[in-house]
Amino acid sequence: MKTALPLSLMLSAALVVLPASAQETIETDQTLIGTINGQPYALDLFRIFFAQRAQGEQMNNPALQEQAFNEFLSLVVAAQEGEKRKLGDEPDVQQALQLQRMMILSNAALQQIADENPASEDELKEAYERFKEQAKRTEYKARHILVDEKAKAEDLIAKLDKSKGKDFESLAKEHSLGPTAEKGGDLGWFDARQMVKPFSDAVSAMEPGSWTEQPVQTQFGWHVILLEETRAAEPPSFEEARPTLEAAVRRQKLTEALSSLREQAKVELNEDVVVLKNDGAEATPDKD
Repeated sequence: MKTALPLSLMLSAALVVLPASAQETIETDQTLIGTINGQPYALDLFRIFFAQRAQGEQMNNPALQEQAFNEFLSLVVAAQEGEKRKLGDEPDVQQALQLQRMMILSNAALQQIADENPASEDELKEAYERFKEQAKRTEYKARHILVDEKAKAEDLIAKLDKSKGKDFESLAKEHSLGPTAEKGGDLGWFDARQMVKPFSDAVSAMEPGSWTEQPVQTQFGWHVILLEETRAAEPPSFEEARPTLEAAVRRQKLTEALSSLREQAKVELNEDVVVLKNDGAEATPDKD
């Protein structure tokens, strides 16, 4: 393929100067990117292809543009070969094309439905109240002593029992193998989900001011844990949670829209071919 300018320069000019942008809604533009084996291809088609591979600042990356065009070129010539071989007439290819068309139309319809029904502030506030309830969790402030043998941990627990936990910090500084040893084993405040499961399970079952009665084993070794305090975690503010809330409301609206479309659909099935289960959620071949 002959070009008068370097490919990356041509693509950069085409993608930047023309009004449509692959980062935004792509408007109809019949400007041609060129011809391949005599067949013309619209720039919009390449824009869509490129948008699937690049985001944000990557859109202006000449190397990525050229790489994407080379992939696009490979796609086109292979597709042309398929047309030449009349593979589009094959039943399995036609079915695959039909399914692909359905998926594209479905995504486009759902996108349009979502755009037509944006979340209102009242809906977002209602979602935020539910979000706060679901996000309720406890944070813990604890210390721990990490050793490499169970017997050592048991000995430390015996010493803590004798001192009623008063020398936990000094024992941690003296015996702990963990990076918090010099801080007396202080782990600060944390969400139990940040810890490995045996550790988080132990902490979650403890009362403030208590230490583990039995050593806790993890992949790091044996732990003796002192739980100092607990508190309710502060949920994100409404504005901090807004993107999450908008996505949740959007999903809910799309779920409701799909349910409505399914309810309105007139479905007639060939009972000789399929046996429905779970209200049409599953279908299995008839074995007769």
